[in-house]
Amino acid sequence: MDSQNGSPPWMQEPSVQGIPKEKLDFLQKLVFESKNLSQKELLPFLLALAQRSRNENISFSQEEMNAIINAIKKYSTPEEISKMNQIMRLMAQKK
Repeated sequence: MDSQNGSPPWMQEPSVQGIPKEKLDFLQKLVFESKNLSQKELLPFLLALAQRSRNENISFSQEEMNAIINAIKKYSTPEEISKMNQIMRLMAQKK
């Protein structure tokens, strides 16, 4: 977390500055909550997340998703990047 404003460094990347803060906060929760999930736990988590995003009227354009993913990856470990790629594959299968 950044000591200046309490948000993680990826949220301060210029590429995500045009994205509403509530969307960024929603994704930060996703990253935090999914961090220790196993492969078997990921799919139910993503389904619940999709429902929660509908309930909160949060959706992302492809451009927003690309900017966010690239910003997060800059500050991620190889293990975290692998987990993100895994989540992205599961999300793509659900479309």
